[in-house]
Amino acid sequence: MKKTPESTGNEIEDSRRSGANEKSARGKNPWHYVPALPIQTSPYFSWPPNASAIARWMIRGWFPLSERLIILLLAIVSVVFFHPELVVTTEISASWVAQIYIRNFLLMCIVAGGLHWYFYIWRKQGDDFRFDARPLVKSGRAFTFGSQVHDNMFWTLTSGVTVWTIYEVLMMWALANGYAPALSLPGDLPWLLLLIFLLPMWETTHFFLIHRLIHNSTLYKRIHALHHRNTNVGPWSGLSMHPLEHVIYLSTVLIHFVVPSSPLLIIFHLSYFTLSAATTHTGYQGIAKKGKVILPLGTFHHQLHHRYFDCNYGGLETPWDQWTGSFHNGTADSHKQFLAKRRGKMKAEANS
Repeated sequence: MKKTPESTGNEIEDSRRSGANEKSARGKNPWHYVPALPIQTSPYFSWPPNASAIARWMIRGWFPLSERLIILLLAIVSVVFFHPELVVTTEISASWVAQIYIRNFLLMCIVAGGLHWYFYIWRKQGDDFRFDARPLVKSGRAFTFGSQVHDNMFWTLTSGVTVWTIYEVLMMWALANGYAPALSLPGDLPWLLLLIFLLPMWETTHFFLIHRLIHNSTLYKRIHALHHRNTNVGPWSGLSMHPLEHVIYLSTVLIHFVVPSSPLLIIFHLSYFTLSAATTHTGYQGIAKKGKVILPLGTFHHQLHHRYFDCNYGGLETPWDQWTGSFHNGTADSHKQFLAKRRGKMKAEANS
């Protein structure tokens, strides 16, 4: 069932459950652009180990230009110029909390707003490298204020930035008061770099676990359905979530009550989970120049999840979906297997 800009959005769940998107299995490609297939996961857990493949994956994940590297640079700028001294955060006060909130608010507006402007208002690339060429919904009852973009902006900026700031304030206060273990710099600089490097692996593990949790039927209807209003996504869609989902999603940073950290690592950790939500939901493979992607952003892997709902719950750094049987690699054969599994699941639910 095709969702036009004027449709209400009420058909989204019916489309998922009825298998109305099976048109791709009949030979009609529902995508405007598809990257090289099959989708590849990291080689970290392949056997036997392939050192050269692992090294290439590591390097390409960061260099020469990547969302990870840009977010790390933003975190460095934030901690140097726009963050209170750690000693100040021993006691909660409105002044330094407001400083963090305003910085986070502006960062989200710059990243998500800038990408939305580039791709959807300025239309710099047109539909080049865009996965799903359908327009974002401008009038639909499924969305707050009737608009997909306005809905996404509202939940991102009012709830998302607020919960992000609360977690950052909590961790800075805990670090300053010795309730969370701290790295001692510059002596622990190698450990800091290692933890920064390992963060994407933790991100995909945490995301997979909490994502499967909130796809539980009860939690989905009450919480996660808000995010899944977006069957087609834009930069503001990434952090558009129910407040309780923001609490669950950003609980990732609580690992630093066990794993030593620093203000830079805390800021990078939370920025990576929030700002990369915008970059990976652009709906495009990335920013292109002269027909070539120069900055990879959106992931077709997660675009499949938004369209088909019950596949690809995690990421590519740690292949949890492969290990648990929910991986869709984008190919026609994989889609046929996915649809057969969905029909079997629906039949079993109907007979139970």
